[in-house]
Amino acid sequence: MIQIITDTTAVISKEDIEKYNLIVIPQIINIDEDTYLEGIEIDVPQFLEKLRTAKNLPKTAAPPPELFSREFEQFNGTDTTILCIHPSSEVSGTVRSATIAAQDFPQLDIRIIDTRLIASPLATLVLLAAQWAQEGIHPDQIVERLIQMIPRCQVYFMVDTLEFLAKGGRIGGAAALLGSVLQIKPILTFKDGRVETFEKERTYKRAFERMIAIAEERIDVSHESYITIMHAGVKEQAIELAERLSSKLSITKIPIYEMPPAIITHGGPGILGIAFFN
Repeated sequence: MIQIITDTTAVISKEDIEKYNLIVIPQIINIDEDTYLEGIEIDVPQFLEKLRTAKNLPKTAAPPPELFSREFEQFNGTDTTILCIHPSSEVSGTVRSATIAAQDFPQLDIRIIDTRLIASPLATLVLLAAQWAQEGIHPDQIVERLIQMIPRCQVYFMVDTLEFLAKGGRIGGAAALLGSVLQIKPILTFKDGRVETFEKERTYKRAFERMIAIAEERIDVSHESYITIMHAGVKEQAIELAERLSSKLSITKIPIYEMPPAIITHGGPGILGIAFFN
């Protein structure tokens, strides 16, 4: 038996969680003096409302090892292989917490995978692993497939402001944009697990159109690219982006994922992005 464990940064829907019997560990959200388990004690609308009235910028914390231990414990004495599929260790301590917890269960076959990704492409990997597990693919082969896919992923996104990335310490190489006198709308990318600058555009519209052009240029439609759209509070723009790309690339349906509070905390409301695997 294979059990897949991920966390709320993977933006997996409730339907898919039930369909594949996934275990989803909550990220921790701190708003002023209050602490919440993401997806359990706070959802996106509640978070956005609290964000508007918060005295300070919210903070996040990786789930503590205890949350993983609680889940690992139920598989003691079984021959279950546990695949923990989590976001980049460059932006989250989730992998570290899972690794610490796994040390207390040497008798269990626990595989911890640092995907170097986050949000919708992480969801893609989790769901593919779940499908392969249901098909009876051996755990070794599933892990090998995931590791081969990780460097094939490309992520491009826009943010409404760089303020959240800067204050949250997740800005990476895009820090060079801070303090610029130009009114720019940068297109950012996720490279080697970190946020980096890809291109600079002068307006939101030009950045939006450029993201479509990037997808057209870089997506190989002769193979399954697993393209996804992700957003934070800009559903209409996400739908338009998906529809435009569906038409241009002759793709029937492109999944749209809404960012969870743990990602909005660091990127801010207004994130809009594309991810795909070539």
